[in-house]
Amino acid sequence: MLQMRNPGDLTSAGADRAERGLGIDRAHWRTLIISSLGGALEFYDFVVFSTFAPFIGQAFFPVGNALTQLMLTFTVFAVGYVARPLGGVVFSHFGDRYGRRRVFIVSMLMMSGGTLAIGLLPGYARWGLAASGGIVLLRLLQGFSLGGELPGAITYVVETAPRRAGFATGFIFFCVNTGVALAAVLSLILHQLLGPTEMAVWGWRIGFLVGGALGLVSFWLRMTLQETDEFRKIREAASGRPFVELLRTSPVPVIVGVAAMTATAGFNGLLFAMPGFLPNVMHYTTLQAIEAQNYGLLVLSFGLLGAAWLGDHIPRRWILAVGSLLLAMFCFPFFNALADRSIGLVPLFLGAGLAASFCNGPMCGVVGDLFPTRIRFSGVAVAFNLAFSGFSGTAPLASTLLVRATGSITGPAWFMLVCASITFLSTLVLKRYEGHILGTMPSQAVARAPSSA
Repeated sequence: MLQMRNPGDLTSAGADRAERGLGIDRAHWRTLIISSLGGALEFYDFVVFSTFAPFIGQAFFPVGNALTQLMLTFTVFAVGYVARPLGGVVFSHFGDRYGRRRVFIVSMLMMSGGTLAIGLLPGYARWGLAASGGIVLLRLLQGFSLGGELPGAITYVVETAPRRAGFATGFIFFCVNTGVALAAVLSLILHQLLGPTEMAVWGWRIGFLVGGALGLVSFWLRMTLQETDEFRKIREAASGRPFVELLRTSPVPVIVGVAAMTATAGFNGLLFAMPGFLPNVMHYTTLQAIEAQNYGLLVLSFGLLGAAWLGDHIPRRWILAVGSLLLAMFCFPFFNALADRSIGLVPLFLGAGLAASFCNGPMCGVVGDLFPTRIRFSGVAVAFNLAFSGFSGTAPLASTLLVRATGSITGPAWFMLVCASITFLSTLVLKRYEGHILGTMPSQAVARAPSSA
């Protein structure tokens, strides 16, 4: 005989399914989307700097040589990444000690404030060296806040949907790339509507003002988030010094995590710099560079989502290995084709985006799986920020230096080859340290890990 269930039973059953990891219920989807949108808006704010790099260089570093001007601008871009490890340590300390939610709110306010200030900061013509120094300080503020933003989002969604951690963290970067694409599309629209003089004087500022406004929307959405269930379970036993505990118990997983993210960090740094690099070094038009970048981002976004989903069904390290090998094999053919124009920009960027998706998709799930809940935020933050500070923030500057040092415009291919090789090597040892999300860490690795006090 059929029995009627009351709505409470159905809700409980849905919650039970979610807790067992058999699916992601509506409440968890809402949390995932809000967390991911926040990351997208934060990354929009950060990446819009490189999108408008040539105009920022004109406004704050008025030197005669275009390549030198671009190098100065990319140096300031890299400065923002210098602050990321410090921001990651500070924010992750509070995230592991007191909870994930508070970090989300504070990091968003700091990032949005820095972005708005860049959009309003007077240029060199009015403030002189004070303007140049001001933009450096604001980049440091942006980098500091972003140091806790994306690691916090990764930690948050891993603990929200542990058995879908691969797809959940991939969804974050799907939205992050949407934010990057939004910055690129806005740049494209502004280039089409405004002339070169208008863009140089005030048009580039629109990107920063829009980013600041979007940050306020994200802040309002994040105020509705709750603490993760995983952290609630260990709140009373939370680490008093999570960073110290991380260094004591998990130094090797941190190194492995940095290496696993290196290929994606290097690729993203080069991709985001293309609107500045291609016109100044390879003499493509800005519109051509932005259009190709958008196509590459589109393929990368959907490709990484597929790779992330696949990572919940087969070992993520396999997918990461394939992606790093593809990037290593095709980095020189890619830049050679750019240089001799043997293949169109759009097909080249479509192929690059597809290859990179195999690294980008499983990357965050891999790193989140290297650390237990107690120090997960700290572990992800340190690994993420060291990788992206060392290999993404320096990618544009390293590329221009390689061009100058080698005399070849294909110099950046060497940078990409090194990054891809480091990530491939990490896949050879990942099995030894992964398994923390679902408690399947190899027993011999558990036995070696020092006990947490």
